[in-house]
Amino acid sequence: MDAQSKIIDAVRPGKPFYSLEFFPPREASARPEFFKVVETLRALNPLFVSVTYGAGGGSRSNTLEIASRLAGLDLITMTHLTCVGADPDSIHEYLAELEAAGIRNILALRGDPPKDREIRREDCVFTYASDLVSFVHREFPSFGIGVAAYLTPHPESPSFAEDRRHTALKLNAGSDFAVTQLFFDSREYFEYTDRMRALGIDKPIVPGVLPVQSMELLRRVLQLSGCSIPAKLYLALEEADRKGGVQKVREAGAVHAVEQIRLLLDGGAPGIHLYTLNKADLCLRIVEEVGPL
Repeated sequence: MDAQSKIIDAVRPGKPFYSLEFFPPREASARPEFFKVVETLRALNPLFVSVTYGAGGGSRSNTLEIASRLAGLDLITMTHLTCVGADPDSIHEYLAELEAAGIRNILALRGDPPKDREIRREDCVFTYASDLVSFVHREFPSFGIGVAAYLTPHPESPSFAEDRRHTALKLNAGSDFAVTQLFFDSREYFEYTDRMRALGIDKPIVPGVLPVQSMELLRRVLQLSGCSIPAKLYLALEEADRKGGVQKVREAGAVHAVEQIRLLLDGGAPGIHLYTLNKADLCLRIVEEVGPL
């Protein structure tokens, strides 16, 4: 497979994989170090890499530039694409830029409304991520499309059942697979996939795993994502923090991530999507301890 392949065409039943998520550095001065991390993590032979809009408010242009360079390294590259408040012409233009850069995969997201202006739902062409999926599937059929899956319902969803129906709608609108929001209890993933199968969904649902690197970062992630964490794990991480600070938290986080990944793979997950936080050493250690796929 080359960098312009659809991700779904590279997925093989019974052959689990790793994929990696990066966020683009906001400052140009940070890019050399970023690409050192990328080169180091290429040792994991990721099936694909994904690029977010970046922490703290990135931009499409920054994402496109970083993603283009990743694709130039012969990595199948997927960029995040949000649609809230966007018009079809701007989405079409950006997709054409991705195509010209050799990128053929997107993660279709609704995204958060801008804080500086009010967006009325009735004025939106793209109200939900499923609208973006349908648009890309129709206008750029050569593109692979992934969507997000929330094991804990999206904050705006009234119930678990309603959230799962929306995810099924996204998958049935033309997307190829889903990647889950981060979570810490493998049982949540299997309960979720069972429910989605009951809705007729047989497309891959790739679990997203975040190795815990510090209590400060964990608390921020929990606040932003709305995901839950088992009380026993949280207390163990707090205890590690009291005894040895960040280093002990990283060690405890690595132990949990190894166990979590093994349980997911043993249970039949198609692969593991690692939220790298642009850090190489912890990801390498975890994958080495998990052992061969």
